[in-house]
Amino acid sequence: MSASVKSSPLGLTVLTLLHHRPLHPYGIQRLLKQWGKEQVVNVGQRAGLYRTIERLQAGGLIAVRQTERDQQYPERTVYEVTDEGRAATREWLEQMLAVPKSEFPLFPAALSNMLMLDPDEVAPILERRAARLAAQRAGLERQSAEAPTGLPRITLIENEYLLAVLDAEERWLHGVIDDLRDGSLTWSQEMLARFQEASESGAAAT
Repeated sequence: MSASVKSSPLGLTVLTLLHHRPLHPYGIQRLLKQWGKEQVVNVGQRAGLYRTIERLQAGGLIAVRQTERDQQYPERTVYEVTDEGRAATREWLEQMLAVPKSEFPLFPAALSNMLMLDPDEVAPILERRAARLAAQRAGLERQSAEAPTGLPRITLIENEYLLAVLDAEERWLHGVIDDLRDGSLTWSQEMLARFQEASESGAAAT
């Protein structure tokens, strides 16, 4: 049954939370934010969470445990993980940990088309990105610093990874900005046109 359900970061995280105890969607969303999982899964839109829950239920990975009724809140459906869901959780987790996935993030795609701009236009744009990365890093560092003393390292391991990735990108980005500023990284439409003409001539000769 689990083969019919496509794995996703949010789906894996929901299944993991339901391993601890049955929860209704609001409780899942609240825990995701309390545990800082919004750094690694998209929980900004509640509709996305409900769609994920529907997919997991349709695939037999979670099931309705009970329906709660309270005068202060609308009716809430409580879900629990099934045996199939426990097996899928392990399968997805092993796959995501072991196999690098071919992903297509926005930034590399933008870099590959950066030649559409002039070098003096690009530097300030990248500086804006560097400032945002610094703010993200500060937020993650603050979150780690505010963690209770003695908290096991494994509970914040994703922050550790994200900080390492941010640090690497920031160092690379500042190097590119420096190269743009001192002119060691430059291009022009004329330069690119000459390169294209030379490449086409070489290809025609062979």
